[in-house]
Amino acid sequence: MIDRDARFEKAGSAAIVAAAADEWRSLLADYGDVVLVANSDEVDIEELKRRFPDTTLFIFFNKVFKVLSEPFTRHSMLFSRSGTLGANLVKSGKVDKVLPYFDTRTFHGVVNIKAGPNEQLSPASDFGDVHVRHLDLTDVFTPFYPRSSVPTTGFALCFWLTTLNLRTRITLAGFSSKRSERYKVLDVHDWTFEQVLLRLMFRKGKIDIVGRDASNPYADLCAHFPEYGPAEVALTANEIINERLGNLSSVVDRLMDVTRFLRFLDRTWKSLKPRSRKQRQWDSMENKRR
Repeated sequence: MIDRDARFEKAGSAAIVAAAADEWRSLLADYGDVVLVANSDEVDIEELKRRFPDTTLFIFFNKVFKVLSEPFTRHSMLFSRSGTLGANLVKSGKVDKVLPYFDTRTFHGVVNIKAGPNEQLSPASDFGDVHVRHLDLTDVFTPFYPRSSVPTTGFALCFWLTTLNLRTRITLAGFSSKRSERYKVLDVHDWTFEQVLLRLMFRKGKIDIVGRDASNPYADLCAHFPEYGPAEVALTANEIINERLGNLSSVVDRLMDVTRFLRFLDRTWKSLKPRSRKQRQWDSMENKRR
């Protein structure tokens, strides 16, 4: 088991990452499937439970009440992402709100994870009376992830698991990067970069994605129409995408113009609204770190 104390905030050396890899290989050895469940409107929990056998470990992320409506009785874990002030669930005071969504008989604890250099892990005691592990994947993504962004929790975990050479099948559920009516996508992540790599891993058989077809219709064009080479298809596809994005930009410009007054009212209201006690406390903690 990985030590729980705050020393893991300095983790990231090759030795620590190797130790974590060995632990997780052992931890997942008894599972035939590992399903990573995103907080998405596209997730159907009942369908997932029917689809996967009892030898499946379901991994959830952060605010699980977005996809769970009752205690989850299958084997499960909860990953809690860290921010600059520690685990986001701890910072927002939602630990006690999310833990009741898991059946203690099949729940295998919380994993406090970080994947960015400015993120800080929280002590295990902050999560209450529950088994806690820590996982620092910062050094895994430093060599290749876009420097202006940080990986999403699900992508970070998925990619890292594929490097462990597990015999376990890894499946993604709800990883669409789409904004829904209820949930937004955050700009701090490079969604396009992640979707490209996930799609490549999917087509190489390294992972499975619920509801996704592994075939590539653009690659199939070359098979059906041999007079068009891959480069010609790719250049033409880029041309069409550029035109569509140009059209979309025109629509966005018009929307920005139409909603100018509404945005002014929104900014004014936010500037007049007093900051909550918790927000003032976070600001104070952030200033002390500086």
